[in-house]
Amino acid sequence: MGRNRFDRRDWFWYAMGAMGRWVAALRLTGVGFFIGGAIALGVFGGHWLDSKLNTGLFWIIGLILGIAVAFYGVYQMLLPLIGNKRDGENSQ
Repeated sequence: MGRNRFDRRDWFWYAMGAMGRWVAALRLTGVGFFIGGAIALGVFGGHWLDSKLNTGLFWIIGLILGIAVAFYGVYQMLLPLIGNKRDGENSQ
C-alpha cells in the first residue's frame, strides 16, 4: 500500500511548527505593545502631573521612567527565549 503524502502524524507536527511561529509572532507583538504602552503611560502621567503642578519637567521624567520600565519588561519577557538559546549552545 502506498503511503499518502501526509500521514496524520505529519500533519500534527506540521501544525505544531506553524503554531510555534504564531506564538513567537504574537509574543513579539506583545513586546511591541508593552514598549509603546510603558512609554506612553510614562509620558501621559508626566504630562498630567505637569498640568496639575504647572511645571514642564515631569513629562521628561515620565518618558525616562517609561523607557526604563520598557527595557526591564522586555528583558524579563525575552529572558526565557534567551535562556533556551544559550542552553542549546552550551549543550553542543
